[in-house]
Amino acid sequence: MTKLPISLVIITLNEQADIERCIRSVPFADDVVVVDSFSTDRTVEIAKANGARVFQEKWRGFGPQKAFAAEQAKHPWILSLDADEALSPELAEELCAGFAQLDPEAGYLFPRKSYHLGRWIVHGGWYPDYQLKLFNKSKSTWNSATLHEKVEVKKTLKVKHDLLHWVFADLSDQVVTNDRYSSLGAKELAAAGKKFSYAKMIFKPWGKFVETYFVKKGFLDGLPGFIISVGAAYSLFLKFAKLWEIQRVHNKKSDS
Repeated sequence: MTKLPISLVIITLNEQADIERCIRSVPFADDVVVVDSFSTDRTVEIAKANGARVFQEKWRGFGPQKAFAAEQAKHPWILSLDADEALSPELAEELCAGFAQLDPEAGYLFPRKSYHLGRWIVHGGWYPDYQLKLFNKSKSTWNSATLHEKVEVKKTLKVKHDLLHWVFADLSDQVVTNDRYSSLGAKELAAAGKKFSYAKMIFKPWGKFVETYFVKKGFLDGLPGFIISVGAAYSLFLKFAKLWEIQRVHNKKSDS
């Protein structure tokens, strides 16, 4: 396949199960950059074997880490993927065919389809789950958020075909991820000066379940849809419970 002046950029930590699939899904990228946070598995070895330039960098948070990774790219056009993502063959073909017409002031949104619990999940708010993945770094920048990071661009445009996402290895991985993200979310709330609310901790998780399972038709994804909706509600509960914990510890220190 003809190479294009695009840098594929990936941040990693122990991604040996996914990194090769991710890189191989973008055969047209002239440059592959992997910024690794000192993996203890074979991530670095596999990335290098698939043509990546690997940089070891201590974890800075999602936004700063991805900004650092973009700085290492050889080309202005950045395709920023997570290791557990891959271009569908149709999306790869679409990007190759349309590269000459890309607008450097635009960020390109990809419809992302996620695989979990043995099936592609297309309800409950999981699809199309547009993600900004392609942008020109000379006209845009990553924000500094440690969670919910995003590329700041002048405008956004959408591509047609799917980005594929293997979101969790299994249910245990989902639980671990929800725990980690709820901690980050609670810290963000605390840093923004948000106060703990019993009402939010009680009612927002219920609202999230109703939203994802009934309003957004998660029930059409069968038992996986139910499990996902319960997990989303519990993750939100954890975020507010951890906010309470953070503020309790802070108040205890202030009183002592």
